[in-house]
Order: sequence, then C-alpha cells, then structure tokens
Amino acid sequence: MNIAEPRFLVIRRDNIGDLVCATPLIHALRQHYPAATITALVNSYNAPVLANNPDIDAVFAYTKAKHRPPGTSVLKVYWDRLRLFAHLRKHRFDYAILAAPGFQPRLIRLARLAGAKHILGFIESTKPGASAIDIGVPYEAGKPQHEVEAVFQLLTMLGINELPPPLQVLPQASEVARAKDVLYSAIPARSPLLIGIHISARKPGQRWPSQNFASLMKCLHEEHRTAFMLFWSPGSAHNPLHPGDDEKAAEILAAVEGLPVLAYPTHHLSELIAGLSLCDAVICSDGGAMHLAAGLGKPILCFFGNSDASRWHPWGVPYRLLQPASKLVADISVEEVQAGFSALLQPPQT
Repeated sequence: MNIAEPRFLVIRRDNIGDLVCATPLIHALRQHYPAATITALVNSYNAPVLANNPDIDAVFAYTKAKHRPPGTSVLKVYWDRLRLFAHLRKHRFDYAILAAPGFQPRLIRLARLAGAKHILGFIESTKPGASAIDIGVPYEAGKPQHEVEAVFQLLTMLGINELPPPLQVLPQASEVARAKDVLYSAIPARSPLLIGIHISARKPGQRWPSQNFASLMKCLHEEHRTAFMLFWSPGSAHNPLHPGDDEKAAEILAAVEGLPVLAYPTHHLSELIAGLSLCDAVICSDGGAMHLAAGLGKPILCFFGNSDASRWHPWGVPYRLLQPASKLVADISVEEVQAGFSALLQPPQT
C-alpha cells in the first residue's frame, strides 16, 4: 500500500457475534497502519459492540427497517440512511473492507454509496457483480476455519500475514458502575466465583430448560460456593414481535431462592456487555452473548445445537463446548455441564 495515511471504512452489518468476530481484523489494521483513519459502518443493533474500541476513530450506524423504534416510519429510516451516506462520502475513503465471509452484494452497495475508491472483499467466480470488488480474495466455501480466520484473510491483500489476535469488546464505564452498584446491593458478600448465566437463545434448538439451569446453579453453588448473575432477553415469550424469557427467568429464580443470584435482564446491549464484564466465567448457548464474553476475555462453557462449532466456538479464551449428537441443547445433562465447568476451572497444562 502506497498511501501514507490510508482512510479505511470497515463494514459489517449483521449480527452481534459476527461483528465481534471482526474486531481482530480491526485491531491488526490499527497495529500495522497506526497513522490510518479507521471508521466502522455497522447497524444500530450491533453498534455497541464497538463502543470504546481504541482502534477505531469513528463508528457510524444505520437503522435497518426491522429495527426501527416504535412510531418511526420506514420513510424516515431510509431518509436518515441517505443523509448518513452523503456524510460518509465527504470522508473520501481510500478502502472499504467488506468484513464478512463470502461474496456480499449488500456490502458492495454500501461501499459504493460511501464513495470508497477501492473495495476489498471476497469474490466468488460464480457470482455476478464480482467486478465491483477491485481488491478481491477468492472465497473457499466450506473451508474448515473459524469465522475470525475467514474474515482475517482479507488482510493478506494489505500485507498482513499473521495469526488473528483475540476478540476485543470494552464495556462502558458508566454501565459497569451501575452494574456494580446493583450487584453489590443484591449480593453484599463477595463469593469466590461470580458466574454469568445467560439463558436466552434465538433458535429453539439452542435452548436449555429452566429446570436444568436451576439444578446446575444449586450444584455449582454447593461445589464452588459461587454467586450468579442471571442474564436474559426481557419480555414475554408470547410477544410475537419481540419474544423474551421473563417467564423462564421467573421459574429459575423461584427454584433457586436462597442462593446468591442477581437477576439482570438486559434491555440494551451495553447493559449486557457491562454485566458480563463483572463475571469470572460465563455459561451460555452459542450466540451473541457468548462472543461478547469471549471479547471480554472470560472463560466460557457453551452449549451448541445445530451450528458449526468449528466455525463459531469462543475465540481466544479458555472454553468447554458441549454439543450432543442430537444437535439439541436440551439433551445436554446437568451432570455434563457440571463436569465441563469443573474442567474449565482447571489451570492450563504447562
């Protein structure tokens, strides 16, 4: 690259965990181009993932129509998006990096709207429109690799050839302070271990039953004298637009009455990040919370259903992964989880 101070636009528009898995790319970009301007284009749903990230100069987020606030018209969403891209064009980006695996027509459109001089992304010979990417990396579909490794391949075109670093997520100080206040009010005596347990999962096959969570918490408290932060997506399971796990959480809390447990429903992503940052270890299903915990450097015991564990396992942290032959998380026993967590606590072999 001949530009002394390149202006990069890194684009990732999908889910929370996907954006977390792009943070090693952003960090390596900063390490190799310290004088560069690095801007991220994301969506309003996943934007808190990049809050306080020291490798990024600015984060711009647009709202998807399905994520628009109540009472906001679709017309306003698209009008705001046009204004955003008019502003982005003034930055005169040298490179737009499409930080997602595979050929990404939607990201190409965003890069064009932002006015980037060059587009760096994956190309597939069978897909029309690949000519829009002038710095292309051939994409090998089905190649056994982690999501982090897949995305990181893009940097070879910029002269960066190394192993990806860990994920990077930083909580907001104000949210951490609030979480600490609530935690210490609910559990005044500090336990040897504070375990974060996230009970929500988007896919039904990724969900572990409430009675299993309750039994596990009783066993772990008896064995390790643990305290718990119980996380879930708030709302009723019967809400067709935004189903939550209020009923499931209530069942668990009633069953573990008397244990040191802080109920911590998270309405905003920044709350979840801050709460997880206080935990010594995390138990959860594969999903956004798992990748956030990895980005915070937490040891993780994770449940996998019908998803590719080799591609989506926690990156860069100690973990134990449980995936039954049935690919249904409900088939994992409490005893398996208890044994897996005890193994997680063991010091690494030297």
